Amino acid sequence: MAEVIFPPGCVVAVGLKSEAALLPAEVPVVVSGGDPVRLAAMLEALPSDVTAVLSFGIAGGLAPDIVPGEVLVASALWEDGTLWPVDATLLAGLSARRGVIAASAGLLADAAAKSQLHRASGALVVDMESGVAARFARARGLRFGVLRAVADGPCDVLPEAAAVGLNPDGSPAPGRVLAALLRRPGDLPALLRLARASAKAHAALRRVLAGSQPLD
Repeated sequence: MAEVIFPPGCVVAVGLKSEAALLPAEVPVVVSGGDPVRLAAMLEALPSDVTAVLSFGIAGGLAPDIVPGEVLVASALWEDGTLWPVDATLLAGLSARRGVIAASAGLLADAAAKSQLHRASGALVVDMESGVAARFARARGLRFGVLRAVADGPCDVLPEAAAVGLNPDGSPAPGRVLAALLRRPGDLPALLRLARASAKAHAALRRVLAGSQPLD
């Protein structure tokens, strides 16, 4: 597997600080904290010398055969019935699976919502940053690509604690997670499964950035 090469002027859009921490220190990155409005504002504030935007991080599985830890490169981005093109040369050297990736403004919390989006879009996975990044890239005439690793699978339910677990800067918010678990203690097993799957996805992205083969 080839190492990911970030071209000069490439900015990476992520949702989590933990995703940003995987990237080389010299690569410019914007962290949305899971807020599309915040991400749009941060991208608009970028200087005019930006040449490309890469949406990077974890994603939710949609297709029935998608498994946690799988790495995907977008062949196109689906958003509300529109297919956004990607620059096929941006991640051409990676031997990861390629397919349509869907954009969403919010978390898809259950299997029914994921299945419905998969039927509508044909997408393999979904994330919350790629749609904003695609619109920004199109408006500025920039190269655009998506590199994602699967965290939650298509049948996994996301507990309430997952939806409230971030601070605006993309760092964990343990106090809100604890409060959500106190309201719904039965969500703890699902939250632990999600944490393990997220760690697996982060590890897969780390290997890809290092140019290593993914583990079986």
